[in-house]
Amino acid sequence: MDGSFRSLPVPEGLDGMRVDAAVAKLFGISRATAAEIIADGDVLVDATAVQKSDRVAAGSMLEATLPGPKEAPRPKAEHVEGLNVIYSDADVIAVDKPVGVAAHPTLGWEGPTVVGGLQAMGFELPDAGPPERKGIVQRLDVGTSGVMVVANSVQGYSVLKRAFRERTVDKTYHAVVQGLPDPIVGTVDAPIGRHPSAGWKFAVTADGRHSVTHYEVIEAFREASLLEVHLETGRTHQIRVHMSATGHPCVGDPMYGSDPNLAQRLGLIRQWLHATKLGFLHPRTNTWMEVESPYPDDLAHALEVLRG
Repeated sequence: MDGSFRSLPVPEGLDGMRVDAAVAKLFGISRATAAEIIADGDVLVDATAVQKSDRVAAGSMLEATLPGPKEAPRPKAEHVEGLNVIYSDADVIAVDKPVGVAAHPTLGWEGPTVVGGLQAMGFELPDAGPPERKGIVQRLDVGTSGVMVVANSVQGYSVLKRAFRERTVDKTYHAVVQGLPDPIVGTVDAPIGRHPSAGWKFAVTADGRHSVTHYEVIEAFREASLLEVHLETGRTHQIRVHMSATGHPCVGDPMYGSDPNLAQRLGLIRQWLHATKLGFLHPRTNTWMEVESPYPDDLAHALEVLRG
C-alpha cells in the first residue's frame, strides 16, 4: 500500500478500545478506513496481526501503514434537514447550520454538508478554492450549530476569505459552561495544538498556535453559566479547549471533561455551543452587515431546565 508507516504506543485513555476505533483516533482517519487497512493486514499490535474487533491495551505498540492521500469527495447536492438560509444576495449566503452537518465534504465524512445542502436549494456556488469547498470561507465544527457565511461569487470568496484570515470578522458565540468562571469577564490567551496523547483532540500546548478567546458571563445558574464569547483567532475546538483549560468545560462535552450527568439532566447529547452572530463588511458594498441565529430547540430546552 502506498502510504506512510506510523507507530505509536496506545495511551491510557484508549485502554480496552476496539482496534478499529483506536487506529481511527490515533492516526486521524475514518473508522471505515481503519477497518479496511486492518483487513488488509496493515495494522499490527505488538508486532501481531489483529482483527478490527480485538481490543487494545495501554502501552501496547500500535503500528499502521496508512493509505496515501486521496482526493476529498466532491459535494453531492442533497437536501439537508434544518439548514436554513438567513440571508442571500449575489455575493453572500448566510446560513443557520444545524448540529450534525459539516461545512463541506472531507475524507471520512459521509454525512450532510452545507455545500451539498445549498446546491440542492439551487445555489450555484463559485468555483473558488478547492472543488469540494465551493464558496466555503469559514467552518463550524460538525458538533456546533449556528450562523455561518458562504461566498456566492468569486469576488465574495476572495474578500471574505481575506477578512477571516485578517480577523476583521466579528464572531460571537454563546456557550454554557460548568461552574462560574472567575473573573466573570476575561480573556484566555493560550496556544492550542494537537493533544499529546490523543490525536483527535486538541489541548493547550507550549508549541501550539497562538489562540485568544474573550468571554463574558451573561447569566449564572447554580451549576453552570451562559457566556458570550468573542473569538480573536479561529482554531479547531478553540472555545471547547480554552474553557476546559480554565476548569469550565462546555456542558455536554465529555471529550473535554464535562460531567455527563449534568448533560443528561439537561437532555443534551452534544456540547452547548452556538454561533449566534457574525459581523463583517459586505464584499461588494463595503457596508457593515450582521447576521444572527437563534438557539436551536435542544439548547433552548437545556437553558430552560437550568433556569428552573
